[in-house]
Amino acid sequence: MKEIDAEAIDAIREIVNIGVGRAAGQLQEMTGSHIRLQIPNITIVPFDEITTVGNTLISGDTLSAVLLDFKGTFSGISAVVFPPESAAALVMLLTGEQEKSPELDAMRIEALKEVGNIIINAVMGSIANILSEHLIYSIPVYYEGPMVTLAGLRRKNVRDECVLLARTNFMVEKLNIEGDILLILEIGSLEALVTSINRASA
Repeated sequence: MKEIDAEAIDAIREIVNIGVGRAAGQLQEMTGSHIRLQIPNITIVPFDEITTVGNTLISGDTLSAVLLDFKGTFSGISAVVFPPESAAALVMLLTGEQEKSPELDAMRIEALKEVGNIIINAVMGSIANILSEHLIYSIPVYYEGPMVTLAGLRRKNVRDECVLLARTNFMVEKLNIEGDILLILEIGSLEALVTSINRASA
């Protein structure tokens, strides 16, 4: 994996932040709660090193995730990943149901898919719009389980790919809900993304 300079990472962070800001506005309208999303840092690592990244949520045994494939100048998987506690807190915020409700499983999946779809579409839409790139998306799917299995469900050679990891903090009134936004990029796609950024900023 080629080294990506600090200027390109700053540009990626700025683009992702714009998308996350749009997502926060939409989620605020949906819930009626004041929501602020922040992206403290962007990390780029090979997929097989992802669970070694310090301070990351994705090394847990069980994760709740919404993911979709995207194709275009750069291709890969986009995902929003929540640890169980944050997923449960989001569900209760969105549905008003308590954790012991027998309807929670079905509601949780639909609620998290909706949240994940909003965040992914806002972030990927910002990337496509700002860089003037056309991307084709699959339908979002829900996944629950370990991170190591998540990406492998969608593609076979994922261990040879790189991950753009954006840690996301959801500030929802008094709730502290955390999540990770992942862009798992196919071989060569990170370089294509950086090329598009350089061209857009020229």
